Amino acid sequence: MTTTFLTGACFGGQPDPYDDAMAGHRLGAKEAEALEAAVAKQPDDLSARTKLLGYYFGTRPRSDEARQKQRGHVLWIIKNRPEAVILGLPYAGIDAILDPAGHQEAKKLWLEQIHAHPQSATMLGSAAKFVVFSDKTLAEELLKKAANLEPGDPQWPDQLGQLYSLQSGVDSAAKALAEFEKAQAAEHEDIFKFYRLDKLAKAALKAGEVEKAAGYANESLKAAARFPKDWNHGNAIHHGNNVLGRIALKQGDLKLAADYLLKAGATPGSPQLGSFGPNMSLAKELLEKDQREPVLQYFELCRKFWKMGGERLDQWTKDVKAGQAPDFGGNLAY
Repeated sequence: MTTTFLTGACFGGQPDPYDDAMAGHRLGAKEAEALEAAVAKQPDDLSARTKLLGYYFGTRPRSDEARQKQRGHVLWIIKNRPEAVILGLPYAGIDAILDPAGHQEAKKLWLEQIHAHPQSATMLGSAAKFVVFSDKTLAEELLKKAANLEPGDPQWPDQLGQLYSLQSGVDSAAKALAEFEKAQAAEHEDIFKFYRLDKLAKAALKAGEVEKAAGYANESLKAAARFPKDWNHGNAIHHGNNVLGRIALKQGDLKLAADYLLKAGATPGSPQLGSFGPNMSLAKELLEKDQREPVLQYFELCRKFWKMGGERLDQWTKDVKAGQAPDFGGNLAY
């Protein structure tokens, strides 16, 4: 059972790391400094270290000192508590570009740990997540080993699917789709099936499986109605309609594609949409067909849930009105 995005869940008998990480996200600088002093006196306090990782993740360390502190906590946990759930979450990552030395040191520790514990699927999975952007070949190898150890657990094909979805090309998309479908077939919890539908729809579309993509997108929209209070409700509405709109555009129906774009913009939002913003793939494709008005309306709808994206929406609006192609950057990447 995949528990990556839930709070209040059971993590193999360990406390939910999200509670500590989110508490750390709310810390001020002085509070974080005091917690660092407490950890120096009691190094084995995993909860305190998790809070500090949440703090550094939220502030995105800008100074060498802050990066070294964040690195130190990650390295300590890998070395002393390699089974800790926090290591499988983004909070325990070390950017290979911003901190190459720290990333290499952590990778070396991970290789030592999985050599010492070759039967631990948890460690294999956490190590794979750590190197997923810097060493996709190693990540794939580790995830396949974890899948062999726990063949009935849907999280391993799910993570393999995510790995393949990061790669370009129809073949990679087809591999991602196959893994996501394998995970969906093994999944017993309806809520986790709901969470995976968005990935299935996008992978199918990228793989050229248009009928499957439409099926998964429609299924996602229906499931969203069954989970109106779930954090993924708004994501499903947004991404499901985007996929259906892109399919309509492929089939030459500009009006239907524009209608789906506006439905995507009418989402109530979500934690992810509020932070990272809306998907602009369909908007870009409509602009390429000279459909400016629905895209401008979409921008205005997006303002309701993407409060921190006002400046970018202003610039994109200005670009479209000037007949220029906006730079959507990372908003095309998911």
